[in-house]
Amino acid sequence: MKRALAIADRTALTALALIVGLNVLFLISFVVTMMLAMGKAHAEAPACKGVDMLAALEKSDPALAASIRDEADKTPNGKGLLWKIEKAGEKPSYLFGTMHMADPRVTTLPAPAQQAYEAADMVVIETTEILDQSKMMAAIMKEPDLTMFTDGTTLTSLLPPQDVEMVEKALDARGIPAGSVAKMKPWMLSAMVALPACELARKADGAPVLDVKLARDAEAAGKDIDGLETVADQLRAMASLPMEFHIKGLVDTLKLGERIDDVNETMIVLYQHGDTGMFWPLFRAVLPDEAGADDGFAAFDETMVTARNRTMAERAEPILKRGNAFIAVGAMHLPGADGLIELLRARGYTLTAAG
Repeated sequence: MKRALAIADRTALTALALIVGLNVLFLISFVVTMMLAMGKAHAEAPACKGVDMLAALEKSDPALAASIRDEADKTPNGKGLLWKIEKAGEKPSYLFGTMHMADPRVTTLPAPAQQAYEAADMVVIETTEILDQSKMMAAIMKEPDLTMFTDGTTLTSLLPPQDVEMVEKALDARGIPAGSVAKMKPWMLSAMVALPACELARKADGAPVLDVKLARDAEAAGKDIDGLETVADQLRAMASLPMEFHIKGLVDTLKLGERIDDVNETMIVLYQHGDTGMFWPLFRAVLPDEAGADDGFAAFDETMVTARNRTMAERAEPILKRGNAFIAVGAMHLPGADGLIELLRARGYTLTAAG
């Protein structure tokens, strides 16, 4: 229990935003796989060892846990992963919230979602470019400054002097020699170090994240495949955030060490229960505010979630007109007043929780 709540230190809020937020970035699965190939990481399969922080909190401080649940309950559409989309004159479609991980608890669809998926004529994910490695690499290399330093800048030159040794040792412990990634943008590294060892091992073994599995299985079944974004959309969004945010996120994530496992385990448990409105209330409650952290969090949320929600809603509309689509996007795009569910309702659709 103490280990689960030890995450509540004053250096962790930026790291938390990055760890949780990276789960809304679909191309993370490709980035991590690419980095595993570059480094000396191997594909042994350690056991997942994270602790569910909410369960621990309910035992140690039930009043705080209850207040977090109350806040989550106030989040519009904060419960449920599967939503039926209807509009007069159009065939119904479904919206499903995913988690961009390869954990079997995530990649096994709940029965209602599996039925909707199998019945759909088209499966839509965030971006289809990730299904083709050559296309993905081409998209990344087309704008190399989004992922790499193309001038004299290096990662070390941007790190606070007191953190250089810590970062180099922490990267090396994860099988990533600091010299091999010196020109890589810090969010690329964060994409790897924000995942537990068991998930990295699955990716190293080639296990697909849920979204990729849905698209590949749909292709094999002869279904149409489409996407709501491009790789460039996602890269530009992440690269647009201040470099100070990315550097701090990387440093603080590395400082968390094995406590990252607790964050990821808690997210998976919440996901299994369909508690999409619980992510931020829980994690922000167990982490005290840090001076200036709210500003970085707000910018992250607007750029990586809210702005992309608007893009997804706009691009989903012609797909919904065709009807009988199964649209699968990161679960954190669903809830909230600015979430995809409310944005589609504003476009005249009726969305009803279906599982």
